[in-house]
Amino acid sequence: MQTATDTELINFNDRMLRVRPSQSENPRLLVMIHGWTGDENSMWVFTRGLSPDYWIIAPRAPHAAEPSGYSWRPLQPGTLRLAQGGAWGMPTLETLLPAAEGLIRFIDEYTTSVKLEASTFDVMGFSQGGAMVNVLGMLFPQRIRKMGVLAGFVPSGLDEYIAKKSLAGKNVFVAHGTKDEMVTVERARASMQLLEQAGADMTYCEDEVGHKLSAGCLRALEVYLSSSSGRG
Repeated sequence: MQTATDTELINFNDRMLRVRPSQSENPRLLVMIHGWTGDENSMWVFTRGLSPDYWIIAPRAPHAAEPSGYSWRPLQPGTLRLAQGGAWGMPTLETLLPAAEGLIRFIDEYTTSVKLEASTFDVMGFSQGGAMVNVLGMLFPQRIRKMGVLAGFVPSGLDEYIAKKSLAGKNVFVAHGTKDEMVTVERARASMQLLEQAGADMTYCEDEVGHKLSAGCLRALEVYLSSSSGRG
């Protein structure tokens, strides 16, 4: 299994990220986006079966979270109280947009520095990171090839991008647990309908787990990412 210890931790342009470079002559970039209270170490559990052709980066989100870790939006009033009650105020496009735009700039700066071609790249995210994947896909469809949304959701505020079918021609992978109390499966199913309205074809994996990725859905994610087709 790929672990964070098999990678290198670097500070690039004042942001921490963990990197697994590829030895391939023509590597593809995979960006992994952690969830709320996560960090650059959180996503590596999902990479055990991924192709060595991938150049993988996992950047740290820009905002501190409570009680620990990091977030893709600024700390919101009442966030900790809500989280302790089993749910948290859902991020919106407005609160995620600065981080999304900043992440695109960061990816371009980093890939330029290592001479990695990344005019398009693949991205996967967990929970709040899954929301970020949906934001990136709809706002920057020309940059994103494959999208993996793990225990995530479509944040509010994307109606304009859904209406103009920003995801036309893309296949989006969504995995969710029926016992998820943080992001309910009903929210995930509603999000899938929005993604379809935005023009996406869907690859969906649902399993009887909580706010996590099941072993079966991890295998399905590996198959999705291993496909050479841009449609997953």
